[in-house]
Amino acid sequence: MIKYAIALLFSVSMLNAQNDTAKQINVDVGDIFEIGKPETNKYKHIDFPRENFIIKRGGIANYKRAEGATVVVTSVKEKKDGTTQIKFKRKDGGRFFGSHTVIQADYHEAISSGELMAP
Repeated sequence: MIKYAIALLFSVSMLNAQNDTAKQINVDVGDIFEIGKPETNKYKHIDFPRENFIIKRGGIANYKRAEGATVVVTSVKEKKDGTTQIKFKRKDGGRFFGSHTVIQADYHEAISSGELMAP
């Protein structure tokens, strides 16, 4: 009997753990976020352009200047695989690295890793 009780408690706890990870905050156009510090040297879930593309367009490839920038969501797109792709621009109207106006990111992954934060 104790084996059945343990198995029941284990399965209930696994179902609750799955429900907690499924809860995600929805994002709308016009929401404001702040770019955070990446866990590694490079941003993994925010699709910043590579250094050679920034330099070709006349910009300065300094990813540390992007930290702390306040951004506004301009478009939200649900992909077939279930991910949410967002595009955002700087709130002050400037350009990222002096060359790019709009950047895209995987919303759920960027929020969970801390690359995007609510202000």
